[in-house]
Amino acid sequence: MGLHWECEYTIIWRRLVVKKEHGSKQVYFVGGGIASLAGAAYLVRDCDFPGENIHIIEEMPILGGSNDGAGNAEQGYVIRGGRMLNDEAYENLWELLATMPSIDHPGMSVREEITAFDNANPTHSNARLINRDGQVEDVLSMGFDMADRLAMGKLIITPEDTLGKLRINDWFAPHFFQTNFWYMWATTFAFQPWHSAVEFKRYMLRFFHEFPRIQTLEGVTRTPYNQYDSIILPLHRYLEPFGVDFTLKCTVTDLDFKEGDGITVTHMHVRRNGAEEVIDIHEGDLVIVTNGSMTEGADLGSMTSAPKLNGKGSSWKLWENIAAKKPLLGNPSSFNDHVDESKWESFTVTFQDSVFFDLMEKFTRNRAGTGALVTFKDSSWFMSVVLAFQPHFRNQPEHVKVFWGYGLYPDNVGDYVKKRMCDCTGEEIMQELIGHLHFREHQDAIMATANCIPCMMPYITAQFMPRLNSDRPQVVPEGSTNLAFISQFCEIPDDVVFTEEYSVRAARIAVYTLLGINRPVEPIHQYQYDVRTLFSSFVTSFR
Repeated sequence: MGLHWECEYTIIWRRLVVKKEHGSKQVYFVGGGIASLAGAAYLVRDCDFPGENIHIIEEMPILGGSNDGAGNAEQGYVIRGGRMLNDEAYENLWELLATMPSIDHPGMSVREEITAFDNANPTHSNARLINRDGQVEDVLSMGFDMADRLAMGKLIITPEDTLGKLRINDWFAPHFFQTNFWYMWATTFAFQPWHSAVEFKRYMLRFFHEFPRIQTLEGVTRTPYNQYDSIILPLHRYLEPFGVDFTLKCTVTDLDFKEGDGITVTHMHVRRNGAEEVIDIHEGDLVIVTNGSMTEGADLGSMTSAPKLNGKGSSWKLWENIAAKKPLLGNPSSFNDHVDESKWESFTVTFQDSVFFDLMEKFTRNRAGTGALVTFKDSSWFMSVVLAFQPHFRNQPEHVKVFWGYGLYPDNVGDYVKKRMCDCTGEEIMQELIGHLHFREHQDAIMATANCIPCMMPYITAQFMPRLNSDRPQVVPEGSTNLAFISQFCEIPDDVVFTEEYSVRAARIAVYTLLGINRPVEPIHQYQYDVRTLFSSFVTSFR
């Protein structure tokens, strides 16, 4: 596949040609995350749409949405969430990135850059689970009994409509949640027992090929840097020469619709610099919305302060406003009214030396920078950490080390720090981690330069909440003439939320459908029908 970056002269020439074809049509993307950037890329790459007629409206002062990565060595770095990619299951993401030029390696695509990096630094975990005694668990066995195997098999063949709003713990007996498989699968993908059985089933089918190697995480594909630096920045750089309009620090608050049974947006209400404005949506214009956000309301703490729990922000309120006006636009309440079940807390730690990294490499036997996930299975916070390849940020000095971690049960009291995780400062989170690692004799050396920044995220797993298919709007709802949805809260049959692929696939479907483009979207691989994968998974279930 050829690379689609072009010289400035070619881009100027194309602008003159495509302007005539598309006229004055405008496309407005609400939200500046990966889905909107991908949608803009498809418009200029596949639809010959003039870049200056594409508007990406973002509330924050920076693009990237949940694919973030910010900070510096002095104040500390922050990653609210780490994204694990997968070679076999991220079909549209890879197709897109294969046509995006690398920032650092002229002549290479971002896809080639990521593949080369991952081949040189493959993920392989030698210490996937750590027990309460600070010992590495043997996780070759999944730990299933026959009831677990039968329940798993039955779930896979049960139609989604039959499952409805069942939770995972409605389907499986308590023993299932004490297995090595659950500890590993839950922390790899951030599932909770009360999450949707439908979403769990989709993950089992979509990542069927990962089941036999879940204990090593060999199927995880890592980017050279954090996802902002490795994916968002190249997409942004690709779009800039086309003249795409990036409107930052601007909030879309509501949409008006044409009267009648159909769905046609006529006006967009925005708030910019404290002032309310209305954007007219003319015939032929398109509005592509990120409805809801997993990182909405996120709040940062510090070494001396705990983060606070925030409420609904603008993306949720926008979805609530428009869903109340028109049918078929979903039911946001299924996702954003269950904070106690959708929240968890992450933390990013910056060191000015390699003391902690050296200790972890010796303890886990994981080669430095493999990005292997380490979970403390008996932790009351259900805590995990990931030590990525260094540097993890473009501006990170050589002597500085950064890692990321999270706790899925932030309301529980710690095992070593007798406070709820959500009430803990960064210093206290580090003390709890040191306790689980049994590194207390090294505590002073570790803490000497540690800067732990906790982050509370009230909606981080909202997309996993039990729901009906109708609770999520279709990418292009029935009857829509100019409105589409591209978030983790739109409905794409068979695909799995909480992935980069879901956002990119939604964007591609939205653009092609609204513009009537007759081009294929990369299909979802059906690994559950591959005989070798089936056999390998069957054997794994009896290990």
